[in-house]
Amino acid sequence: MRYNENMFLAFESVFVIIMVISVGIVLAKRNWFEKKASALISRLVVSITLPAYMISNLIKNYDSQKLISMIPGLPIPFILLICANLISFFLVKILREPKGRCGTFITLFSFSNAIFIGMPVNLLVFGDASLPYILLFYIANATCFWTIGSYSIALDGAIRKNRIKPSFFSIGGLRQMFPPPLLGFIVAVVIIFLNIKIPKVFLTFFSYLGSVSAPLSMIFIGIVISNVRLADLKHNRNLVLMAVTRIMFLPLIMYILVINSNLPIASVRGSSQFGGMKKANRDSKIEVGQTNTRRLLWPRSMIMSC
Repeated sequence: MRYNENMFLAFESVFVIIMVISVGIVLAKRNWFEKKASALISRLVVSITLPAYMISNLIKNYDSQKLISMIPGLPIPFILLICANLISFFLVKILREPKGRCGTFITLFSFSNAIFIGMPVNLLVFGDASLPYILLFYIANATCFWTIGSYSIALDGAIRKNRIKPSFFSIGGLRQMFPPPLLGFIVAVVIIFLNIKIPKVFLTFFSYLGSVSAPLSMIFIGIVISNVRLADLKHNRNLVLMAVTRIMFLPLIMYILVINSNLPIASVRGSSQFGGMKKANRDSKIEVGQTNTRRLLWPRSMIMSC
């Protein structure tokens, strides 16, 4: 009964996401947004609202002990991304992907958009308690993408245009490894460990700003989808096989890594919802090491982020 109830809540949350994305699609089709609107929304979310949400949520719900207990989980997304790169490398060989496209193929297979897709889905399905697990995956994803991924794409460009091979490390890539959401996470961690007391008015301010992150992200996705013309999409057998293989293997690998680890499993009691879409439960709290009938966030939120 509990399982069926959780499944219903999960489908309900996903349906909410689809509806909000649909709003973005409909408004974009009716020309509500100018050409620069999607870039503005993306910049607003990444640079302003999401860092504010990181700070308010972590300071309110976490202490130093809870953060320390999560450190052993950091290698897991890195191991997943290494496995993904290895699988995609062999897939490129099997599918005989032409030179000049191999790096892009590997990057598409291995990395994901943990902010605009993974974050809204996790927050709606699992609530605010899933945020740290999203961040663990986001740290690994951003670090590997702006080193391995960006180098692979740049290498493809160099091969196609017969240019000199790019360097693996670059100043621009290093800057991208510390985007505003990650900086917001770092600021919150420093505040927590130094036990700095933040006035309530500032926490409320950060909370108000952060509460629009998920809706704006989904509206942005709707705008992007509305700009895609089905007539321009070309059938590519390799891309279809890549997508199917990714969907099959990466969640399975993440599940195996998490279940077989000795990590403290965090679970959530009640329902701490995001952005006012559902009424928050004041009794919601995060506990470590208890695995009864409550939702296990480690495997599920990590899998939905990859």
